[in-house]
Amino acid sequence: MDQDRERRLAYVARRYYLDEQKQSDIARELGISRPLVSRLLSDARRLGVVQITVRDPADRSAGLLERLRRSTSIRDGVLVEDGGDDDATNQALSQGAVELLHRLGTRRLGVGWGYLIGQLVTWLEENPQPDSSISDICPLVGNANIPARNYQSNENVRLMAQQLGARPHFLYLPALPEGLEEKQLLCSTEVYRQICSQWAQLDTALVNIGDYPSSPDFASLVRYGGLLQRQHACGRMLVYYFNEAGTVIQSEQDFAIQIPIDQLKRCPNIIGVCSANTSAKALRGALRSGFFTHLVARAGLVKSLRADM
Repeated sequence: MDQDRERRLAYVARRYYLDEQKQSDIARELGISRPLVSRLLSDARRLGVVQITVRDPADRSAGLLERLRRSTSIRDGVLVEDGGDDDATNQALSQGAVELLHRLGTRRLGVGWGYLIGQLVTWLEENPQPDSSISDICPLVGNANIPARNYQSNENVRLMAQQLGARPHFLYLPALPEGLEEKQLLCSTEVYRQICSQWAQLDTALVNIGDYPSSPDFASLVRYGGLLQRQHACGRMLVYYFNEAGTVIQSEQDFAIQIPIDQLKRCPNIIGVCSANTSAKALRGALRSGFFTHLVARAGLVKSLRADM
């Protein structure tokens, strides 16, 4: 093929594939017919000037998960492609989380809170799974004192259990009581002892991975003072905060009522779920914490992490 013809094919291909120009616009620009533009594009592909690669999303996800397996505590997961908008992406993430629960054969499930947990509940209401393997569901954190559904732990557990054919177990305590003294009083009750018994039997925990600061960021100043800023908090799981190094930041004044961090770590399967808006910094810190055994996230988010995870 002579150089002039090759340059012409390359120019037409560049205008069509890279500049996203219509064939009719290219024809008008070059003073030729649209059918001739179509033939030139066909010639460009046939002669190797243009090479088209079709990428299977499943292949990309498998490669990204393998990278995580080599460098983190992640054993498996579900990575989804971005949807048309955040709502579509969150629906795909919700479906992926439910599919992962089925794949694990989960029977006793603990559920966190947060935006994606609320989206997951909504997805289940539209796609009930009454024949799931899950027999029992309980909250991992107490209820918030705000009306946002994403943070109403007991209601989310009730709805999930209804759609999954499971038994719900409730935690009738606030996530953030008035202070440390009230927490100590509430944690001495039979209600708390019963939920501790449920936590001890979990085989799977579904835990949100979110950004810090985020909403709701209840009473963090009282619970931590300036500790979160000094230790550079970047993310949140349940009502725990962590930094990019993966250190879970702990304070003697923390009065949140949630599954104790040591007990959470003993759960055989801990699924970290990211929403469409979870940042790379928050995910990086969560993975470095070593808590998570499984991940549900956007493939693009995982790809954005450095290879030295």
